[in-house]
Amino acid sequence: MAPTPVGAMRSPPGPVVIWNLIRRCNLTCKHCYSISADKDFAGELDTAEIFAVMDDLKGFSVPALILSGGEPLLRPDIFEIAGRAKAQGFFTALSSNGTLIDAGRCARIAAVGFDYVGISLDGLGPTHDRFRRMSGAFDLSLAGLRLCRDAGMKVGVRFTLTRDNFHDLPALLQLVESEGIDRFYFSHLNYAGRGNRNRADDARHQMTRQAMDLLFDTCWNHQRQGIVKDFTTGNNDADGVYLLHWVRRRFPERAAHVEAKLRQWGGNSSGVNVANIDNLGNVHADTMWWHHTLGNVRQRPFSAIWTDTSDPLMAGLKARPRKVGGRCGSCAHFAICGGNTRVRAQQLTGDPWAEDPGCYLTTGEIST
Repeated sequence: MAPTPVGAMRSPPGPVVIWNLIRRCNLTCKHCYSISADKDFAGELDTAEIFAVMDDLKGFSVPALILSGGEPLLRPDIFEIAGRAKAQGFFTALSSNGTLIDAGRCARIAAVGFDYVGISLDGLGPTHDRFRRMSGAFDLSLAGLRLCRDAGMKVGVRFTLTRDNFHDLPALLQLVESEGIDRFYFSHLNYAGRGNRNRADDARHQMTRQAMDLLFDTCWNHQRQGIVKDFTTGNNDADGVYLLHWVRRRFPERAAHVEAKLRQWGGNSSGVNVANIDNLGNVHADTMWWHHTLGNVRQRPFSAIWTDTSDPLMAGLKARPRKVGGRCGSCAHFAICGGNTRVRAQQLTGDPWAEDPGCYLTTGEIST
C-alpha cells in the first residue's frame, strides 16, 4: 500500500458529535458510561428540539453525527431523526447494542441509509452475556450484525478491553474476519460512568501492550493477505506512540513517515474535534465527561457553547499545546499523543492536567 502524503495537522470545520438521544436501554452493561437502565428518563429532548439543534450543528459545519444512547432504537422517532440527518448531509452512524435489530428494524435502518452501524461485543457468548447482564445477548447482537451486513451496510464491532475479557480478544478478531465485518473498534476502559465504578477491572498495562501487539499483527496480516478492514483504537492516545515503536522495529524505513502522519493526527481531540450531547441536551467535551457540563442546548446553541473558552476545562482542552504535568508533560512524543485522555487524570487525582494514569508506555518509550 502506498503511503499517503503528510498534510497539515487535522483541523476539521466542526467536531464529530456523539449524541446520546435516549438514556433508556434494555441492558445494564458493566462499563456503561451513561449508566443507563430500562426505564424512561424525564426531561429528554423532544423531536422538535433535536431538529433545531441539528440545524445549528449543520450551520456550525459538524461533519458527522453518531446516534447513540442508551439504546437509540428504543426511541420512537429514531428513524425520523436519522432520516433528517442524512437529508442534511451529515455522515450518520448508529451506535447500538444490536439486540433489538430484527429483520423489520434492519429494513428500516437500511432504508434510512445509515453510513455506519456499530454494535458492541465484549467477547464471545458467555463473556459478552456476563458483561451485558443478559443471557442470550451475544446471539442477538451477532444476529443483528449479520442482518445489517447482509443488507449491504458498513458494520463494525466495538470492544472495550478489561482483564475480564482479554482472553476472548483473539477469538473475537477471528470472528470479525470470518463474518466479513468491515470494522473493529478497540476501546480502552475509561474511568467514567459505570466504567468509573469498575475501574479496578481496567486491564493491566502489560495486558494492554499484548492486546495492541495482537491488533497490529492482525492488521499487518490482513494487509499481506489483501483483506480490506478498518481497525481503530480509542480512549488511549498512547496507542499512536506504541504504534510508532512497533513500526520502528518492523519497518524502520517507514518510521519517519508514520511519525509525521501521527503528528498530523495530533492525538487526543476531546473538546476540540469530538463532542457529546446527552439525552437532556447537556454538552460535554466527550462522552466520558458527563460529570462536567459545558452548557445546555435548550439555553444556548451548541455552536456558542463549543466556542466558549470561559470554562477552564474547555480553555485547557483547546490550548495548543495543552499544559499537562508529570510524565505526560515531559514525554518526547507529546505532539503525537496530545497528553492522552484527561478524564482519567481528573477521576483519579482530581486534576485534569495531571499525567494520564492509563498510559502504558515505559520510561524508555516516552523518551525516544
